[in-house]
Amino acid sequence: MAYTPLPINPRGSALKGVRGRVLTYKADPFLVDARDCYDYYEDGIVVIQDGRIINVGPGEEIVRQYPRLQDIDTYADAVIMPGFIDCHVHYVQAPMIASFGDTLLDWLNKYTFPTEAKFADRGFADDVAKVFFRQLLEQGTTTANVFSTSSAESVDAFFEESERYDTRMISGKVLMDRNVPDNLKDRSAEESVAVSERLLKKWHHRGRQLYAVIPRFAPTSTPKQLELAGKLYQRYIDQGVYMHTHLDEAENEIEWVKKLFPDQRDYTDVYKHFGLVDRRSVMAHCCIVREEEWQTLHDSGCGVAHCPCSNLFLGDGQFKMWEAKRHDRPVRVGMGTDVGGGTNFSIPRNLSEAYKVSMLQHHSIDALKAFYLATRGGAEALHLEDTVGSLAPGYEADIAVLTLQPTEFAKWRMKFADDIFEKLFVLMTLGLNDMNIATYVAGRKVYDRERDKPYMYASDFPNTKYEG
Repeated sequence: MAYTPLPINPRGSALKGVRGRVLTYKADPFLVDARDCYDYYEDGIVVIQDGRIINVGPGEEIVRQYPRLQDIDTYADAVIMPGFIDCHVHYVQAPMIASFGDTLLDWLNKYTFPTEAKFADRGFADDVAKVFFRQLLEQGTTTANVFSTSSAESVDAFFEESERYDTRMISGKVLMDRNVPDNLKDRSAEESVAVSERLLKKWHHRGRQLYAVIPRFAPTSTPKQLELAGKLYQRYIDQGVYMHTHLDEAENEIEWVKKLFPDQRDYTDVYKHFGLVDRRSVMAHCCIVREEEWQTLHDSGCGVAHCPCSNLFLGDGQFKMWEAKRHDRPVRVGMGTDVGGGTNFSIPRNLSEAYKVSMLQHHSIDALKAFYLATRGGAEALHLEDTVGSLAPGYEADIAVLTLQPTEFAKWRMKFADDIFEKLFVLMTLGLNDMNIATYVAGRKVYDRERDKPYMYASDFPNTKYEG
């Protein structure tokens, strides 16, 4: 596809190029013929200025078109893709990842809540946020939809670290005023929502930061808190504020919701009743969903985060991709690692688990569909498909670089894979932890596996100011 390039800004930063195999998506392969869904250049260049992509195309053509383009990072045997998008993850659960599981609710009480209570200590929150961002960037994830916890300190720590990298992130204070330990419980519904609004005003659209209203899940909020949360969300939805929560993850969770909210017809209807189901709502898991709930999610334009690694680890329900993507009422779906229920921070490794979950139900997801979910699909779930998730003029220059030779065996195995999607399927299925070798955020290479200083903040780069 020939894109309409952006004009060069004569007063802007110097042009930057990223060269190699380039893959980007422009449509949903679950709904549209595969040939119309992506662009692939065996030798392509992404051209960047001032944090945005100004052009992308065949390498030799780009070189002729941009004689001033001298700074080019070239990657042999690697695939340059949009940065991965994690639609559901708990940064505050990083310290308890890989804790022995039981049922979801027992796991929350035994491990999750005691860990999250520690985030009232700002120093602890700062340390975890630093580790969390390094893990994301090492795996090529550049945008995430993130749970903090009930303390304002956890929100500030998260967004301040995101600002240092200039990443586009979504988070907010978690609302929970019942059925949690006292050291996590909000003192009142009114106060909790007031604190959330204060944080919203502080962080939403500050640089690349975005805010979400986050009731943890229906059982941990009183009807009053859900009512006030819905009013807050509706008050700011036109300014791009999100709502993020859990939905239909496990059978015992659903039964609990029925007992707590007997007047609503299903779990989705609980959220809808309180004004929490709308076009910028993101629902995590959605493993055990009735048809009328899928219809509601479709009609409202909600996003859904598929978290297969976590669902398998905790023995929850199995997400039904073919139901979510039914052609007459498709739902926006992206991938979520759901750390710490999920056991790693890698979106490509979670794609492998998504394939297995589908195979258990006599369906499959090939690499073409899988990497759409990891990039543009995630952007569509977050209603950011005009901003991130693709490599095209005007998009923010967030990029992951996946090596096709992460190990000696993988290099040998690739000899028997014919095209790029066969190679990517091998890569995701082997599930290696070191397949991402470089990550660009707003055009800056904030992670480079081969560099003496692998991680760098935006301020470490001269003359690359990005106005989000």
